[in-house]
This record gives sequence, C-alpha cells and structure tokens, in this order.
Amino acid sequence: MKKLLACLSVVFAMGLVACAPTKTSRGTGEVIDDASLTTRVKTAIAQSEGMGEALAINVDTYRGEVSLAGFVDNDMQARKAAEVARKVPGVTSVKNNLQVKPREK
Repeated sequence: MKKLLACLSVVFAMGLVACAPTKTSRGTGEVIDDASLTTRVKTAIAQSEGMGEALAINVDTYRGEVSLAGFVDNDMQARKAAEVARKVPGVTSVKNNLQVKPREK
C-alpha cells in the first residue's frame, strides 16, 4: 500500500510540474488565457464595421502577444484590424502580418 501511495504521489507531482510554465513554454493557465484572448480579438475584428471577410484573418496569441495573418481587401482593413486588436483588454502587443489581396486582372 505504501508503494502504491508513493507511486501515485510521484505521478501527481510529475503532472503538476508538466503544467508549470517555463521561459520557453506556457503553463495550462496561460494556454487557456491566450485561447480566450484569441477569441475576443477575432470577435472584436468580426464586429468592426468595414472589415469585410474577417474570417480570412488568422489570429494567434502567445503570452498576450497577438499575431494577425491572412488577406484583406485593402490597407485600411489591415490597419483597422491591428487597431481593433490593440484595444482588446489583455493584448500586450500586436504583430500585423496581414497582406492585401492581389487584384485580379
């Protein structure tokens, strides 16, 4: 019985350590916070007037830093998406990698 309890204690301790954040990885709480922040940024962009197809904008978040990627119709939409993202509470910075769709000839 003591061996079983010792083994369970070791497994439990390993599980806690695996969920702890380090300099190079996020803890479980940070992953959940980033996912929530991503959702709030996507929602804010989709609800912004004049954003067209907001679904074409990919939003990734890592420790509060938001990265926008994808294609928009014009420069104004790219700037507006970044501006909207910056205003979402919890966003620490925004990297705007949005590109304007090439015009069809």
